[in-house]
Amino acid sequence: MTVWGFVIGVAVALALTWLALVVVLMVARPRGGVTREALRILPDVLRLVRRLAADTSLPTGVRVRLGLLLAYLALPFDLIPDFIPVLGYADDAIIVAVALRGVARSAGREALRAHWPGSDEGFAALCRLTGLNPRDDG
Repeated sequence: MTVWGFVIGVAVALALTWLALVVVLMVARPRGGVTREALRILPDVLRLVRRLAADTSLPTGVRVRLGLLLAYLALPFDLIPDFIPVLGYADDAIIVAVALRGVARSAGREALRAHWPGSDEGFAALCRLTGLNPRDDG
């Protein structure tokens, strides 16, 4: 195999991996306008993620996932470039939503509520985003 064959093989593998990630994001994205809500509450969600990651009473696995999420959000480049229609600007919101669904199920609604820095309406939007019930009564 030549060097160029190897380089082309690696480039094709990277392109296919990226395409698979785009498909996963399209399938996993929240439905019904929740992505728009996620973008609206994103500043509060970022503060929530930071607060949850610092909470030592939460399981280590939850805090590790939150730390990885914060690291991804701090990267200077996006998984999907902004010039790609629809998903270009929403990829961070979709990744946050998917990560928070798992964290919310592990940490519980009470932990999210205790650390939520925003309004009650914002918390209700967060609950819709994560699939949790926004009320204490079940």
